[in-house]
Amino acid sequence: MEKIAESELVLNPDNSVYHLKLHPHQIARDIIVVGDPQRVKLISDKFDSIEHKVENREFVTHTGTLNNKKITVLGTGIGTDNIDIVINELDALVNIDLENRTIKKDKVSLNIVRIGTCGALQENIDVNDFVVSEYALGMDGLLNFYEHKFTKTEEQLLIEFYKQTNYSPILAQPYFVKSSEKLHNLFKDFCHSGITATASGFYGPQGRKLRINLKEPLINEKLQAFNVNNLRVNNFEMETSAIYGLSTALGHEACTVCVAIANRFTKEFSKDYHTPLNNLIDLVLLKLTE
Repeated sequence: MEKIAESELVLNPDNSVYHLKLHPHQIARDIIVVGDPQRVKLISDKFDSIEHKVENREFVTHTGTLNNKKITVLGTGIGTDNIDIVINELDALVNIDLENRTIKKDKVSLNIVRIGTCGALQENIDVNDFVVSEYALGMDGLLNFYEHKFTKTEEQLLIEFYKQTNYSPILAQPYFVKSSEKLHNLFKDFCHSGITATASGFYGPQGRKLRINLKEPLINEKLQAFNVNNLRVNNFEMETSAIYGLSTALGHEACTVCVAIANRFTKEFSKDYHTPLNNLIDLVLLKLTE
């Protein structure tokens, strides 16, 4: 079998993957990803035991056990560029023989759940409510660099999106990707379920204007109005489309659940989102380990 070149699969001198600095035995098959590395300890403090703690750059990983089940929590940092690193390197840990630099014949599928915060785009979603992403709307452009076969439903959503929003052609080609049905079913009864828009930035890409005028000043209004058979865009954040797209392409299960800490139309911001975030963490841990 053809070996993957050293310039393409970059490893550290100890044979750990380059950015995450992890070895295969240091991760579980159930992985929680969080944007804020400081949330890693918040989650791992709830474990019964911790076996591995690894930090490199902004990437923080704790692996332990809860209710006799091995589980990993990994801090990714912000943005789809970091997610490109995280998902590819997690996949390499389980599906590439790092010693021989060859792809394994028998593939492993990971369960990847993102716990995050977001901004709500529908007025019926109150701050501190939970939102689960049945679909991701990628406005970041990352998946355009990969060969990926979209489903008929995902292709139809994109056609409708252009038709309903008149989305600017000078921006990155958007895309829709569905979550893992298995993981989505774990959380849909506790959350608002719909489409999550993933932006490539926090300010202009999410319709925030400070000192620079925007090329899509009505992006939030366009997203709020988008509706296909009562499937609406519920929220904005910065990682989910890359998690869904890469996970689907690589054969992993992925789902995102967030706390809405702001509503872009009611102009509210949570006075204390830490309590609902802690409750969401408890929910995810329960569903992954019960």
